[in-house]
Amino acid sequence: MTTYLPEGKLLNTQDNQTSICSPEGLRRAKDSGKILEARAVLCDSQHNLMVDLGGIRGIIPREEAAMGIAEGTTRDIAIISRTGKPVCFKIIELWQDAQGGIRPILSRRAAQQQCYNHYISSLLPGQVIPARVTHLESFGCFVDIGCGVISLIPIDAISVSRISHPSDRFRPGQDIFAVVRGFDPLGRITLSHKELLGSWEENAALFKGGQTVAGIVRSVENYGVFVELAPNLAGLAEPCPWAKPGQHASVYVKSLIPEKMKVKLMIVDTFEPPLGFPLPPQYFIRQGRLRLWRYSPESCARQIETEFY
Repeated sequence: MTTYLPEGKLLNTQDNQTSICSPEGLRRAKDSGKILEARAVLCDSQHNLMVDLGGIRGIIPREEAAMGIAEGTTRDIAIISRTGKPVCFKIIELWQDAQGGIRPILSRRAAQQQCYNHYISSLLPGQVIPARVTHLESFGCFVDIGCGVISLIPIDAISVSRISHPSDRFRPGQDIFAVVRGFDPLGRITLSHKELLGSWEENAALFKGGQTVAGIVRSVENYGVFVELAPNLAGLAEPCPWAKPGQHASVYVKSLIPEKMKVKLMIVDTFEPPLGFPLPPQYFIRQGRLRLWRYSPESCARQIETEFY
């Protein structure tokens, strides 16, 4: 069975390299309908993509560069932004020029349509899938869920602990997991992420009263400072005049109170983020299908949960 992966995953595989490195390999790939990957090296003024096939240059005509381009539902930025990056494609034609050289005509749209028809359209709510971060906006994180088909994780669905921007969690090119929420009226898949990062109890079990641990200052209020201990767990520290949002902190864990979903903290020190942040997400769930995800402890009167239909 064909596996549909985010763009870039096939690029350096031996099977892919064998197919694109020779005219015979390209012919076999065309005859079998195989999805291949190579790097787009140029986008011309008509928004056709030129693709490096190891000494042979293929072309993806503008209307074949992405689903929705021909219909006007996808903007040309989806083509332009692929320059210098891997693109998936199927070979739709191999013709010879006057010098006898092969000129492959490629279709990224055909690869995406096959991925949608045979994989994405059959996904179910609650299903956990791999994804790759493509770009970040203030309102959410865009991810490739297969063959360059893009979906959005809204900022409020990234984690339980609130963040000011998706760059607090992710970076472009990062491989992550997401969970399917459903499909919108246009057939686009909707995603979430926070359910994979654990419940309050699962996260709280990583800490104990009396410990001094690392955290991230997320907001500073008159009544205290909210410090994130994990993406799905934050606590409230007493007011601290030198604390600023975005700083990292050493915090003393005073107590954890499951029935109130509270973590009481005291800030020991604050400092600027070390190199290498944000760290990759630590997932409690990486596969399978969720039906009901409950964040709150059973002893808590306030219940936070997600149902997947």
